Amino acid sequence: MTETMDQAGVAIDDPFAALAEVFAGRRALLLEDDPALADHVSDRLLRAGFAAVDRFEAGEQALEAALARPYDILILDRLTKGLDGLETLKRLRESSGAASDAPALMLTALTGERQRVEGLLGGADDYLSKPVGDEELLARIAAQLRRVARRARPANSDLLNGPFRLSPGARTLKLKTAEGERLIDLSPLEFAIVSELMTARGQPVTKTMLWDRCWVEWTFLPDNFVNIIDARISALRRRLKEQSPELGEDLHPLIVSARSQSLVFRDLDAA
Repeated sequence: MTETMDQAGVAIDDPFAALAEVFAGRRALLLEDDPALADHVSDRLLRAGFAAVDRFEAGEQALEAALARPYDILILDRLTKGLDGLETLKRLRESSGAASDAPALMLTALTGERQRVEGLLGGADDYLSKPVGDEELLARIAAQLRRVARRARPANSDLLNGPFRLSPGARTLKLKTAEGERLIDLSPLEFAIVSELMTARGQPVTKTMLWDRCWVEWTFLPDNFVNIIDARISALRRRLKEQSPELGEDLHPLIVSARSQSLVFRDLDAA
């Protein structure tokens, strides 16, 4: 596995390289009528570990394929020949086709709030605006695959990471010590951030994803959102370090940077 550097200059395993194991054997359906973009997305997924990417330029073709065979992820443009991506997805969701329940990610130039809401209400699980960076695309796909995996687990089941126990139902984070479990004091926003990162189980979460899922009271993405997140993460790192001194200096910060715009909560089971 390749290495990247965290903000403290410490070498850590590159979580994007680890996604090759997550994507291995997976098959994607890509509906995109721009040949150059289709080439790029297909090539990036294959290099990231996907076994196959089935490409289509028209919604009718994509729908026929998704009805006939299962897919691990659907990546759909909205403005395509024939059926657009949203109508294609609506018809698939209403069917009993092989991929009717597959997670769907809309990748489109239609970026307004109304279009985004339409896409999510129309059956999409995520909505991305063109152009999108490779880092964002891969992290979003990995997040959708995690959601599918979580369906098999009991609702609100605890997540364990080394000495930490995250309880989504109780909204608590506890640290196991020699004396027992100690509650880590976190604000609601801090708990939401830790929950999102720990649920990823060592996989990268982009700052845009964190904003979408943790800063829910905001209805838009401000120009300085990265600065807002960075300031909060910096404070959260200090808070976690102060409340878990047993871990030792070598495991801090617990939240590390991955490449340019992603974050990871350290995998303490492997430490």
